[in-house]
Amino acid sequence: MLGSIAAAGAVLLGAGGYMYAGIAPGSQIFGRTLVAGNDPDEFALTYDDGPNDACTEALLEVLARHEVQATFFMIGRFARERAELVRRVRAAGHVVGNHTWTHPVLLLKSPAKVREELTATNKALEDILGERVEYFRPPFGARRPDVLRTARELGMVPVMWNAMGYDWKPTTAEQVRKNLARGIARNRQRGVGSNLLLHDGGQAGIGEDRWHTVKATADLLEEWKGRVRFVTVAGLAVQATAPSAPVAD
Repeated sequence: MLGSIAAAGAVLLGAGGYMYAGIAPGSQIFGRTLVAGNDPDEFALTYDDGPNDACTEALLEVLARHEVQATFFMIGRFARERAELVRRVRAAGHVVGNHTWTHPVLLLKSPAKVREELTATNKALEDILGERVEYFRPPFGARRPDVLRTARELGMVPVMWNAMGYDWKPTTAEQVRKNLARGIARNRQRGVGSNLLLHDGGQAGIGEDRWHTVKATADLLEEWKGRVRFVTVAGLAVQATAPSAPVAD
């Protein structure tokens, strides 16, 4: 009896450990990912699930007004449909990254499907922009060792985050800012930079309402203006390549 209970407990513990390794943003168990740099006064604004017409365009205006560059992790099938908007994002100096073709949970997909998702998105973005894609963010943060290995074989750095706006669902700009503030405060206490996860689109399709994200971004930039430096993930990468750079979750 006790042996059976112990065995069941070990299975659950193993399953929990696997999920942590494959989902937790700060986990490095399945392989190194870029989370944040080692300067608490360095913020990276990152946006997933675009391009998304009005909301992405509005974000470009807000970022330009504050002379801030960000990182946009784009879904390949949306990028193909909105090629001109993708070019506008890059022309404004922002980094464009790979967020897969259909936004699947890669942890549950075959290695062949993982490669297909990443390769198709790279091809679409590279055809549009005429340059190599250097950064990749797995949808939901879900990854296995082979997912990270495939990204690197395609020349990309896997990127996670350490502060989240929880803006993918109906909410308010004020609540998004509060969510980010909790992560920022934690990161600053730990002495690391903040890699802020937001969304300019939604996986269901082009046209998702992300105006709360646009407003939260504008408010955040006003709040922190002159107090911190805003960088792209390329800027974070410079900090995070040092062996001593801490990793936050």
